[in-house]
Amino acid sequence: MTDSLTLARPDDWHLHLRDGAALRAVVADSARRFARAIVMPNLTPPVRSVDEARAYRQRIVDALPAGARFEPLMTLYLTEATTPADVLAAKASGIVHAVKYYPAGATTNSQSGVTDLSRCDAVFATMQDVGLPLLLHGEVTDPSVDVFDREAVFIERHGRALVERFPGLRIVMEHLTTRDGVDFVLAARDGVAATLTPQHLLMNRNAIFAGGLRPHAFCLPVLKREAHRAALVAAATSGNPRFFLGTDSAPHPRHAKESDCGCAGIYSAHAAIELYAEVFDAAGALTGLEAFASFHGADFYGLPRNTDTITLVREPVPVPDELAFGDARLVPMRAGGTVAWRLVASA
Repeated sequence: MTDSLTLARPDDWHLHLRDGAALRAVVADSARRFARAIVMPNLTPPVRSVDEARAYRQRIVDALPAGARFEPLMTLYLTEATTPADVLAAKASGIVHAVKYYPAGATTNSQSGVTDLSRCDAVFATMQDVGLPLLLHGEVTDPSVDVFDREAVFIERHGRALVERFPGLRIVMEHLTTRDGVDFVLAARDGVAATLTPQHLLMNRNAIFAGGLRPHAFCLPVLKREAHRAALVAAATSGNPRFFLGTDSAPHPRHAKESDCGCAGIYSAHAAIELYAEVFDAAGALTGLEAFASFHGADFYGLPRNTDTITLVREPVPVPDELAFGDARLVPMRAGGTVAWRLVASA
């Protein structure tokens, strides 16, 4: 049994940092564990231009603890008003590394999202030409579709066609949740990949209803059946470079989660790499964690692999019931419980 694990410093390829006091409350957790992170643009208002991305990036840098080594990799929020010129400016900026698609109404602050993907074809063509990846929140919002089927239906209605129409477009299926999604990524052409979250690897949909309604286990895409969780674990631990770490850590104040219309999102940044270590350890695949967490994403984005390291030791660590979150409180993943690994060093 391995009781200590040193790996190249990982990156988080899907992260929500919020803004203002909320940003200042959470960014240190990610910076302690990760060298870089793809930062989601769904603020209010969303990050739609290079100037907005540059300003948000500076706010993130300003919020970092003294001495922190953490690089925010910015994204633009795709709308039906996004133009090829916006894509060219993003590529030229050096700070924008992808464009994020949200179907309108799919998740937190997605009301500015896209209602018809075909309206963005000129943008996708330009992204393909300049090599700027498209990050997909791969769900439909059709009210006639069961919430647990939204990912599979998105793939059938939109995903396959998009991959075929733009054969050079690099695409990431974000926060994959189903066996259907895994099969889609595995069968797709080169340039199609996926991020996997700790919550979808560690929990199935029973967690939402364990002993009552558990709002802090509610995220979007929603947790799925055990068979889907098992398929995600198999993909994560397979060594296939199409799959890499993306926490989708999404902080919300406690009162916004525990309400009559609670927010979707799970905060995992406080123990993210430790939670992934649990997944790989349980699967007997700890030696594969480094590639999943530190190499596959960097290679997909064409960025250098990190040369510094972190070390984890097998030791139970208690998770607080709640954390400070500006003027509010935040309930983290595994609140009141323990994680099985402790981050002890970085170099």
